[in-house]
Amino acid sequence: MKIAIDISQIVYETGVSVYTQNLVKNLFAIDTKNEYILFGGSLRKLKYLKKFTQSLKGNFKAKIFPIPPTAANLIFNKLRFPTIESFVGKIDVFHSSDWTQPQSKAFKVTTIHDLAPILFKNETHPKTIDAHTRRLEWVKKEVDRIIVPSNSINKDLMKLNVDKDKVRVIPEAADEIFKPQSEDKIINLRNKYNIKKDYLLCIGVGGRKNTQRVIEAFNKCNTNNNLEIVLIGKNLEFKNQKDTIFTGHVPKAELPIFYSGAQALLYPSLYEGFGLPILEAFVCHCPVVTSNLGSMKEVAGTGAVLVEPKNVDSITDGVLKILKNRNSYISKGAKQAKNFSWQKTAALTLKVYQEGKIE
Repeated sequence: MKIAIDISQIVYETGVSVYTQNLVKNLFAIDTKNEYILFGGSLRKLKYLKKFTQSLKGNFKAKIFPIPPTAANLIFNKLRFPTIESFVGKIDVFHSSDWTQPQSKAFKVTTIHDLAPILFKNETHPKTIDAHTRRLEWVKKEVDRIIVPSNSINKDLMKLNVDKDKVRVIPEAADEIFKPQSEDKIINLRNKYNIKKDYLLCIGVGGRKNTQRVIEAFNKCNTNNNLEIVLIGKNLEFKNQKDTIFTGHVPKAELPIFYSGAQALLYPSLYEGFGLPILEAFVCHCPVVTSNLGSMKEVAGTGAVLVEPKNVDSITDGVLKILKNRNSYISKGAKQAKNFSWQKTAALTLKVYQEGKIE
């Protein structure tokens, strides 16, 4: 088979980027029979796409074009012309990104990582809402198989009248860069970000990330002022918060160090498609407090302390519990993380591609 995969979104250093890069690498590692074509579109980060494809080993060709996201949305989601074959040639399978859904005569596969742009519109740029809304309609009408990372997203899709027979649940995994880091690296990171005390870590800032309740719970926990809370993201509204550090954007390479140096990851999000930070923390030996709902409960299993995300007292109790039982939850988290691997993700995805032969 000739299998084309849209890798355009690897340039953004998001969970979708992690997914796309690891899926491609591991597909190439297990599949030497099929021919792959990597389609990529970007303008500002065209060199990044080319550098990634040049780093790969496998039976593939790269087709990289100077197409910015706004143009891709116009061409593929609105005008619906030209087809993806115009860029990559005749193919048997096309795996689209989560941003655009080009027309194609091939067996069409896509991954829906989450529905946040549709379910949390007040936190999403209008252009992003437009792109995801349009794309979802084309996915429902045209796509043959839809991959989702959790049963939670599967249930959300059913509410949006997606054909349940098209959906395949395939979990994701932590990137290989996530592993326990040395004390020297942790010390250097603390100095860089002026972290003076033991700290709790939060990944992401905003309403969906439950930041207001997270800070309230932290303040209730930190009665002895012996902790700080480090939030990866921009401070948009929280002023004069004692023992609170907002880092802004940080390089991906620093995230394993943040996890390794933290007393715990505090991740009681209101909604996630999967919750990669939970697994990233587990493999860095960082215990986790997360929500007792949706995909986070699925990913965490018995490896984390689960809390009611809309209840500040529940979050507070969860933090106190994990601080008293750190070593136990480090062990539980490491054990839970072994249930997830990119090799397994790639193998299950390849089976989905092969379903195109049956139809």
